[in-house]
Amino acid sequence: MLAIDVQQLRKQFKVQKNREGVSGALKDLFKREHTEVVAVKDISFQIPQGEICGYIGENGAGKSTTIKMLTGILVPTSGKLIVNGYVPHKDRETFVRGIGVVFGQRSQLWWDIGVIESFRLLRKVYRVSEADFRRRLDELVETLHLQELLNRPVRKLSLGQRMRCELVAALLHNPSIVFLDEPTIGLDIVVKSEIREFLKRMNREYGTTILLTTHDLQDIEALCSRVIMLDDGRIIYDGGLEELKAQWGKGREVMLQFSESVSLLELTVLTSGLDVRWSMDNELTAKVWIPRELNVSEVLSRVVGASLDISDIKISETNTDEIVREIYQSGSAEAPKQAEQQAEAGAATRG
Repeated sequence: MLAIDVQQLRKQFKVQKNREGVSGALKDLFKREHTEVVAVKDISFQIPQGEICGYIGENGAGKSTTIKMLTGILVPTSGKLIVNGYVPHKDRETFVRGIGVVFGQRSQLWWDIGVIESFRLLRKVYRVSEADFRRRLDELVETLHLQELLNRPVRKLSLGQRMRCELVAALLHNPSIVFLDEPTIGLDIVVKSEIREFLKRMNREYGTTILLTTHDLQDIEALCSRVIMLDDGRIIYDGGLEELKAQWGKGREVMLQFSESVSLLELTVLTSGLDVRWSMDNELTAKVWIPRELNVSEVLSRVVGASLDISDIKISETNTDEIVREIYQSGSAEAPKQAEQQAEAGAATRG
Protein backbone atom coordinates (compact mmCIF):
# COMPACT_ATOMS: atom_id res chain seq x y z
CA MET A 1 0.00 0.00 0.00
CA LEU A 2 1.23 3.50 -0.82
CA ALA A 3 1.82 6.04 1.92
CA ILE A 4 2.42 8.84 -0.61
CA ASP A 5 1.21 9.01 -4.21
CA VAL A 6 2.26 12.04 -6.28
CA GLN A 7 1.27 12.42 -9.93
CA GLN A 8 2.29 15.37 -12.14
CA LEU A 9 2.51 17.70 -9.14
CA ARG A 10 3.08 21.35 -9.99
CA LYS A 11 3.37 24.55 -7.96
CA GLN A 12 3.83 28.02 -9.36
CA PHE A 13 3.90 31.37 -7.57
CA LYS A 14 3.19 34.89 -8.68
CA VAL A 15 6.18 37.02 -7.65
CA GLN A 16 6.30 40.80 -7.72
CA LYS A 17 8.78 42.17 -10.23
CA ASN A 18 10.56 45.30 -8.94
CA ARG A 19 11.51 47.87 -11.57
CA GLU A 20 14.82 49.66 -11.31
CA GLY A 21 15.49 53.23 -10.22
CA VAL A 22 13.35 55.90 -8.56
CA SER A 23 10.96 56.10 -11.50
CA GLY A 24 10.56 52.32 -11.40
CA ALA A 25 9.79 52.43 -7.66
CA LEU A 26 7.16 55.12 -8.26
CA LYS A 27 5.54 53.04 -11.01
CA ASP A 28 5.47 50.03 -8.66
CA LEU A 29 3.45 52.11 -6.17
CA PHE A 30 0.59 52.47 -8.64
CA LYS A 31 0.88 49.44 -10.88
CA ARG A 32 2.81 46.37 -9.91
CA GLU A 33 4.21 43.88 -12.38
CA HIS A 34 4.39 40.19 -11.58
CA THR A 35 6.17 37.20 -13.00
CA GLU A 36 5.32 33.50 -12.69
CA VAL A 37 7.86 31.27 -10.92
CA VAL A 38 7.45 27.50 -11.16
CA ALA A 39 8.96 25.89 -8.05
CA VAL A 40 7.84 22.29 -8.67
CA LYS A 41 7.49 21.10 -12.27
CA ASP A 42 5.11 18.18 -12.82
CA ILE A 43 6.86 15.63 -10.61
CA SER A 44 5.63 12.10 -9.93
CA PHE A 45 6.72 9.55 -7.32
CA GLN A 46 5.28 6.95 -4.96
CA ILE A 47 6.48 5.96 -1.50
CA PRO A 48 5.22 2.67 -0.02
CA GLN A 49 4.34 2.35 3.64
CA GLY A 50 7.33 1.72 5.90
CA GLU A 51 9.99 3.17 3.61
CA ILE A 52 12.61 5.75 4.61
CA CYS A 53 13.19 7.93 1.57
CA GLY A 54 15.66 10.77 1.19
CA TYR A 55 14.45 13.84 -0.73
CA ILE A 56 17.48 15.88 -1.67
CA GLY A 57 18.41 18.88 -3.75
CA GLU A 58 20.24 22.19 -3.68
CA ASN A 59 18.72 25.36 -2.26
CA GLY A 60 15.85 26.45 -4.48
CA ALA A 61 15.40 23.01 -6.05
CA GLY A 62 11.82 22.74 -4.75
CA LYS A 63 12.23 20.43 -1.74
CA SER A 64 10.52 22.60 0.88
CA THR A 65 7.72 23.54 -1.54
CA THR A 66 7.04 19.84 -2.11
CA ILE A 67 6.98 19.11 1.62
CA LYS A 68 4.57 21.99 2.23
CA MET A 69 2.20 20.57 -0.38
CA LEU A 70 2.54 17.06 1.05
CA THR A 71 1.65 18.36 4.52
CA GLY A 72 -1.26 20.53 3.34
CA ILE A 73 0.38 23.91 4.02
CA LEU A 74 0.39 24.81 0.31
CA VAL A 75 -2.25 24.03 -2.32
CA PRO A 76 -0.84 22.55 -5.55
CA THR A 77 -1.35 24.46 -8.78
CA SER A 78 -2.11 21.18 -10.56
CA GLY A 79 -1.59 17.45 -10.28
CA LYS A 80 -2.73 14.64 -8.03
CA LEU A 81 -1.59 14.26 -4.41
CA ILE A 82 -2.67 11.53 -1.98
CA VAL A 83 -0.98 11.13 1.42
CA ASN A 84 -2.13 8.47 3.85
CA GLY A 85 -5.34 8.17 1.85
CA TYR A 86 -6.17 11.89 2.03
CA VAL A 87 -5.79 14.96 -0.16
CA PRO A 88 -3.75 17.05 2.34
CA HIS A 89 -5.13 20.55 1.68
CA LYS A 90 -8.76 19.33 1.43
CA ASP A 91 -8.95 16.91 4.38
CA ARG A 92 -6.60 18.84 6.63
CA GLU A 93 -8.25 18.33 10.04
CA THR A 94 -8.45 14.55 9.69
CA PHE A 95 -5.24 14.27 7.69
CA VAL A 96 -2.92 15.91 10.26
CA ARG A 97 -3.78 13.31 12.92
CA GLY A 98 -1.86 10.70 10.93
CA ILE A 99 1.31 12.65 10.15
CA GLY A 100 4.21 14.13 12.11
CA VAL A 101 6.30 17.06 10.89
CA VAL A 102 9.67 18.38 12.06
CA PHE A 103 11.07 21.54 10.46
CA GLY A 104 14.65 22.03 11.62
CA GLN A 105 14.41 25.83 11.64
CA ARG A 106 10.86 26.16 13.03
CA SER A 107 9.42 25.08 16.35
CA GLN A 108 6.04 23.61 17.23
CA LEU A 109 6.77 24.05 20.95
CA TRP A 110 5.64 27.06 23.00
CA TRP A 111 8.70 29.20 23.75
CA ASP A 112 8.04 30.39 27.31
CA ILE A 113 6.41 27.38 28.96
CA GLY A 114 7.86 24.07 30.14
CA VAL A 115 8.41 21.34 27.56
CA ILE A 116 5.90 19.03 29.27
CA GLU A 117 3.22 21.73 29.02
CA SER A 118 3.79 21.96 25.27
CA PHE A 119 3.39 18.20 25.04
CA ARG A 120 0.10 18.35 26.99
CA LEU A 121 -1.25 21.06 24.70
CA LEU A 122 -0.32 18.97 21.65
CA ARG A 123 -2.12 15.97 23.19
CA LYS A 124 -5.32 18.00 23.09
CA VAL A 125 -4.65 19.27 19.57
CA TYR A 126 -4.22 15.70 18.29
CA ARG A 127 -7.02 14.33 20.54
CA VAL A 128 -4.85 11.63 22.07
CA SER A 129 -6.29 9.82 25.10
CA GLU A 130 -4.54 10.37 28.43
CA ALA A 131 -3.54 6.69 28.65
CA ASP A 132 -2.06 6.61 25.14
CA PHE A 133 -0.35 9.95 25.71
CA ARG A 134 1.31 8.80 28.94
CA ARG A 135 2.46 5.49 27.44
CA ARG A 136 3.86 7.12 24.31
CA LEU A 137 5.48 10.00 26.22
CA ASP A 138 7.24 7.69 28.67
CA GLU A 139 8.67 5.64 25.78
CA LEU A 140 9.87 8.70 23.83
CA VAL A 141 11.32 10.49 26.86
CA GLU A 142 13.30 7.42 27.88
CA THR A 143 14.55 6.74 24.35
CA LEU A 144 15.68 10.33 23.75
CA HIS A 145 16.92 10.96 27.32
CA LEU A 146 14.66 13.94 28.07
CA GLN A 147 13.83 13.30 31.74
CA GLU A 148 15.72 16.35 32.99
CA LEU A 149 14.33 18.68 30.31
CA LEU A 150 10.58 18.28 30.77
CA ASN A 151 10.10 21.20 33.16
CA ARG A 152 12.45 23.64 31.43
CA PRO A 153 11.09 26.44 29.23
CA VAL A 154 11.85 25.78 25.57
CA ARG A 155 13.85 29.03 25.33
CA LYS A 156 16.39 27.61 27.80
CA LEU A 157 17.14 24.50 25.75
CA SER A 158 20.20 24.06 23.56
CA LEU A 159 19.59 23.38 19.85
CA GLY A 160 20.27 19.67 20.29
CA GLN A 161 17.92 19.45 23.28
CA ARG A 162 15.19 21.34 21.42
CA MET A 163 15.45 19.11 18.35
CA ARG A 164 14.99 16.00 20.48
CA CYS A 165 11.92 17.63 22.04
CA GLU A 166 10.64 18.56 18.56
CA LEU A 167 10.84 14.89 17.59
CA VAL A 168 8.77 13.91 20.63
CA ALA A 169 6.21 16.61 19.79
CA ALA A 170 5.90 15.27 16.23
CA LEU A 171 5.53 11.64 17.38
CA LEU A 172 3.29 11.89 20.44
CA HIS A 173 0.21 10.84 18.44
CA ASN A 174 2.08 7.89 16.83
CA PRO A 175 1.77 9.07 13.21
CA SER A 176 2.14 6.60 10.38
CA ILE A 177 4.06 9.12 8.22
CA VAL A 178 6.74 11.55 9.39
CA PHE A 179 8.13 14.44 7.35
CA LEU A 180 11.56 15.59 8.48
CA ASP A 181 12.94 18.81 7.00
CA GLU A 182 16.60 19.27 8.04
CA PRO A 183 16.11 17.50 11.42
CA THR A 184 19.83 17.48 12.31
CA ILE A 185 20.78 20.97 11.11
CA GLY A 186 23.32 22.63 13.41
CA LEU A 187 23.64 19.62 15.72
CA ASP A 188 26.87 18.07 16.95
CA ILE A 189 27.84 14.59 15.81
CA VAL A 190 26.76 12.85 19.04
CA VAL A 191 23.21 14.25 18.93
CA LYS A 192 22.98 13.53 15.19
CA SER A 193 23.93 9.92 15.83
CA GLU A 194 21.32 9.59 18.60
CA ILE A 195 18.56 10.99 16.39
CA ARG A 196 19.49 8.74 13.47
CA GLU A 197 19.45 5.64 15.68
CA PHE A 198 16.10 6.67 17.12
CA LEU A 199 14.56 7.15 13.65
CA LYS A 200 15.82 3.75 12.48
CA ARG A 201 14.37 2.10 15.57
CA MET A 202 11.01 3.87 15.12
CA ASN A 203 10.83 2.73 11.50
CA ARG A 204 11.80 -0.83 12.43
CA GLU A 205 9.39 -1.21 15.37
CA TYR A 206 6.36 0.74 14.13
CA GLY A 207 6.76 0.64 10.34
CA THR A 208 6.70 4.43 10.26
CA THR A 209 7.12 5.93 6.79
CA ILE A 210 9.75 8.71 6.78
CA LEU A 211 10.41 11.32 4.10
CA LEU A 212 13.67 13.08 4.92
CA THR A 213 14.96 16.28 3.34
CA THR A 214 18.46 17.30 4.34
CA HIS A 215 21.71 18.85 3.15
CA ASP A 216 23.62 16.47 5.42
CA LEU A 217 24.21 13.48 3.17
CA GLN A 218 25.46 11.45 6.12
CA ASP A 219 21.81 11.44 7.26
CA ILE A 220 20.87 9.96 3.89
CA GLU A 221 23.61 7.30 4.05
CA ALA A 222 22.70 6.34 7.62
CA LEU A 223 18.93 6.13 7.11
CA CYS A 224 17.81 5.82 3.50
CA SER A 225 17.89 2.98 1.00
CA ARG A 226 16.22 5.18 -1.62
CA VAL A 227 16.79 8.76 -2.70
CA ILE A 228 14.78 11.17 -4.84
CA MET A 229 16.97 13.94 -6.23
CA LEU A 230 15.45 17.24 -7.29
CA ASP A 231 17.00 19.91 -9.50
CA ASP A 232 15.22 23.09 -10.60
CA GLY A 233 11.84 21.66 -9.64
CA ARG A 234 12.28 18.38 -11.54
CA ILE A 235 13.22 14.88 -10.40
CA ILE A 236 16.55 13.90 -11.94
CA TYR A 237 17.03 10.65 -10.00
CA ASP A 238 14.72 8.28 -8.15
CA GLY A 239 16.22 5.01 -7.03
CA GLY A 240 18.49 3.16 -4.65
CA LEU A 241 21.43 4.84 -2.99
CA GLU A 242 23.69 1.89 -3.76
CA GLU A 243 22.68 1.97 -7.44
CA LEU A 244 23.58 5.67 -7.53
CA LYS A 245 27.00 4.90 -6.08
CA ALA A 246 27.48 2.04 -8.53
CA GLN A 247 26.70 4.32 -11.49
CA TRP A 248 28.69 7.34 -10.39
CA GLY A 249 31.38 6.01 -8.09
CA LYS A 250 34.70 6.29 -9.87
CA GLY A 251 36.43 3.59 -7.87
CA ARG A 252 38.01 2.83 -4.52
CA GLU A 253 41.22 3.87 -2.85
CA VAL A 254 42.87 1.20 -0.71
CA MET A 255 45.48 2.19 1.85
CA LEU A 256 47.90 -0.57 2.80
CA GLN A 257 50.12 -0.48 5.87
CA PHE A 258 53.11 -2.84 5.66
CA SER A 259 55.22 -4.28 8.48
CA GLU A 260 58.39 -3.92 6.40
CA SER A 261 59.44 -1.31 3.87
CA VAL A 262 58.31 -1.74 0.25
CA SER A 263 59.03 0.22 -2.92
CA LEU A 264 56.67 1.77 -5.44
CA LEU A 265 58.37 -0.16 -8.25
CA GLU A 266 57.88 -3.47 -6.44
CA LEU A 267 54.13 -2.87 -6.00
CA THR A 268 53.71 -1.66 -9.58
CA VAL A 269 55.37 -4.79 -10.94
CA LEU A 270 53.16 -7.04 -8.77
CA THR A 271 49.99 -5.55 -10.28
CA SER A 272 51.22 -5.17 -13.87
CA GLY A 273 48.40 -5.65 -16.37
CA LEU A 274 45.78 -4.30 -13.94
CA ASP A 275 44.33 -0.80 -14.38
CA VAL A 276 45.47 0.51 -10.98
CA ARG A 277 47.56 3.45 -9.76
CA TRP A 278 49.97 3.23 -6.82
CA SER A 279 51.34 6.04 -4.66
CA MET A 280 53.51 6.00 -1.53
CA ASP A 281 52.96 8.02 1.66
CA ASN A 282 56.15 6.61 3.14
CA GLU A 283 58.16 3.37 2.92
CA LEU A 284 55.56 1.51 5.03
CA THR A 285 52.34 3.04 3.66
CA ALA A 286 51.05 2.77 0.10
CA LYS A 287 47.78 3.70 -1.61
CA VAL A 288 46.30 2.07 -4.68
CA TRP A 289 43.39 3.43 -6.73
CA ILE A 290 41.20 0.64 -8.13
CA PRO A 291 38.44 1.30 -10.72
CA ARG A 292 34.98 0.08 -9.78
CA GLU A 293 34.91 -2.64 -12.47
CA LEU A 294 38.01 -4.29 -10.97
CA ASN A 295 37.64 -6.45 -7.86
CA VAL A 296 39.67 -5.30 -4.84
CA SER A 297 40.48 -8.90 -3.94
CA GLU A 298 42.20 -9.39 -7.32
CA VAL A 299 44.68 -6.63 -6.44
CA LEU A 300 45.17 -7.72 -2.84
CA SER A 301 45.73 -11.36 -3.78
CA ARG A 302 48.79 -10.37 -5.83
CA VAL A 303 50.24 -8.38 -2.96
CA VAL A 304 49.57 -11.11 -0.41
CA GLY A 305 50.83 -13.78 -2.84
CA ALA A 306 54.20 -12.02 -2.92
CA SER A 307 54.52 -12.67 0.85
CA LEU A 308 54.39 -8.99 1.75
CA ASP A 309 53.26 -8.61 5.36
CA ILE A 310 50.20 -6.29 5.49
CA SER A 311 49.44 -4.96 8.98
CA ASP A 312 46.41 -2.81 8.14
CA ILE A 313 43.99 -2.13 5.25
CA LYS A 314 41.54 0.75 4.79
CA ILE A 315 39.15 0.93 1.80
CA SER A 316 37.56 4.29 0.86
CA GLU A 317 34.84 4.67 -1.78
CA THR A 318 33.70 7.81 -3.59
CA ASN A 319 31.48 9.41 -0.97
CA THR A 320 27.90 10.52 -1.56
CA ASP A 321 28.78 14.21 -1.23
CA GLU A 322 31.13 13.99 -4.21
CA ILE A 323 28.65 11.99 -6.28
CA VAL A 324 25.76 14.41 -5.69
CA ARG A 325 27.97 17.42 -6.39
CA GLU A 326 29.06 15.92 -9.70
CA ILE A 327 25.49 15.07 -10.69
CA TYR A 328 24.34 18.64 -10.10
CA GLN A 329 27.28 20.00 -12.06
CA SER A 330 26.40 17.74 -14.99
CA GLY A 331 22.66 18.46 -14.74
CA SER A 332 21.78 14.78 -15.18
CA ALA A 333 21.79 11.64 -13.05
CA GLU A 334 22.43 9.36 -16.00
CA ALA A 335 25.54 7.23 -15.55
CA PRO A 336 28.60 9.05 -16.95
CA LYS A 337 29.35 6.40 -19.61
CA GLN A 338 25.71 6.34 -20.72
CA ALA A 339 25.67 10.13 -20.99
CA GLU A 340 28.89 10.04 -23.06
CA GLN A 341 27.44 7.41 -25.39
CA GLN A 342 24.28 9.44 -25.93
CA ALA A 343 26.34 12.57 -26.63
CA GLU A 344 28.49 10.68 -29.13
CA ALA A 345 25.40 9.22 -30.82
CA GLY A 346 23.86 12.69 -31.04
CA ALA A 347 27.06 14.10 -32.58
CA ALA A 348 27.18 11.26 -35.10
CA THR A 349 23.54 11.88 -36.07
CA ARG A 350 24.17 15.59 -36.55
CA GLY A 351 27.29 14.81 -38.58
